[in-house]
Amino acid sequence: MNIVSTLRGRRLSMTTATVAALALALTACGSSDKAGGGSGDKAAAAGITLVKSGKLTVCTHLPYKPFQYKDGTKVVGFDVDLLDLVAKDLGVEQDVVNIEWAQVTSGAAFKAKKCDMGMGAMTITPERQAAISITSPYMDATQVLMAKKDSGIKTLADLRGKKVGAQADTTGKKYADENAPANGYTVIPFNDLALQENNVKSGRVDAAINDNGVLYDFVKDNSDMAVVAEFNTGEQYGFAALKDGSGPKLVEKFNGLLTAAKSDGKYNEIYKKWFGVEPAK
Repeated sequence: MNIVSTLRGRRLSMTTATVAALALALTACGSSDKAGGGSGDKAAAAGITLVKSGKLTVCTHLPYKPFQYKDGTKVVGFDVDLLDLVAKDLGVEQDVVNIEWAQVTSGAAFKAKKCDMGMGAMTITPERQAAISITSPYMDATQVLMAKKDSGIKTLADLRGKKVGAQADTTGKKYADENAPANGYTVIPFNDLALQENNVKSGRVDAAINDNGVLYDFVKDNSDMAVVAEFNTGEQYGFAALKDGSGPKLVEKFNGLLTAAKSDGKYNEIYKKWFGVEPAK
């Protein structure tokens, strides 16, 4: 056999094999992107434009345990797990941004493209519905009064001449303000939940008004504290998004996933993980 012919044949075989391998690799990459939806492909297909490619950016105000709080460097909580349903459905990761709460409820954070959705055990109110898109209710809530166990405080009337801590820009603050004139207490605002709770524990304020979920969670880990009264405010929580653009589509997406999660038991599983019991029927 001619040596030159043999070498040419080998070179031709190697070239053909290389081209075939490259084509196979490119095909595999394309198939992988389609199977996984690609970074943001599923969002685009749903008509949703995300502020960051490959991420569902969610704004909140930390901490608000057990709804969202930092565990080490990671933000975890009930709300986080529920919005993970949206992130996973879109084939992206959830990225949580800590921001002033009023920027979420006013819609400013969405208009500035700081986030796609907002979470924070947010009570659905007419004022908020006018400013932002809000999902269907995902949890019922009410306001409660927390004080030291040995304080003797049982009702709002027991707070005359005393100080009541409330979290700024919340329905708890609104409830505290509305009932202050009749009960003779002074409302002391705090920028976040942890400050409010710890100021009751330290005695700087006599009691606190906030959502039942967060104050019962605090009492669970602080045996010297107690929830001494509940107020039937009939509140419901929803997640926030931009009033127009992709906002309504994200709201619709969550609503569908919430219905499915309640049907297949996923919602009950997440609820029990964070509150220790299944939701009341």
